[in-house]
Amino acid sequence: QVHVVESGGGLVQTGGSLRLSCAASGSILRIYGMNWYRQVPGKERELVATLDTGDGSTKYLDSVKGRFTISGDNAKNTMRLQMNSLKPEDTAVYYCNFLVIERGPGSYWGQGTQVTVSS
Repeated sequence: QVHVVESGGGLVQTGGSLRLSCAASGSILRIYGMNWYRQVPGKERELVATLDTGDGSTKYLDSVKGRFTISGDNAKNTMRLQMNSLKPEDTAVYYCNFLVIERGPGSYWGQGTQVTVSS
């Protein structure tokens, strides 16, 4: 069993910053991937940022490149998403996702946190 808890989020004005955090606990042997997704009502969940913990490489949704930064700490089973220069179109529920090895591969999600950017 793996338990994931998200924190952060909230209301911010255009141009402001927020930091989202996520922590996993439980029977984790290794985390091989860390992801942040977001979803707005009526639309599919989209991948915002991903971190390969093997080589440290990161990838970002084009619209957030240069503004968002994903980071992770394998020793502590945590990840963060630093969001700067926020825009109203970044408003969404954000979800963290850990790709882990327990007895086998598994994918675990946070509960979601609302980010609202006012214009």
